[in-house]
Amino acid sequence: MAYSQKNSKGQTYILHSKDVILKGGRPQTIYFFAKEEKPEGGLDSIPEGYEVAENSRTGLLFLRKKK
Repeated sequence: MAYSQKNSKGQTYILHSKDVILKGGRPQTIYFFAKEEKPEGGLDSIPEGYEVAENSRTGLLFLRKKK
């Protein structure tokens, strides 16, 4: 089951990841929240060294590195 969390507005978001290639050719993994679970890319837990934060204006959840 994928990791999910509710924001302050009560909407549930599900954590996903995707491997992308940047313009310089470097591979990178991106993490994002979506309202619906996608067939591929759902994560079971938050990656090590990251924490969930919320945009106070829009309520959108995102991951950031722990301080």
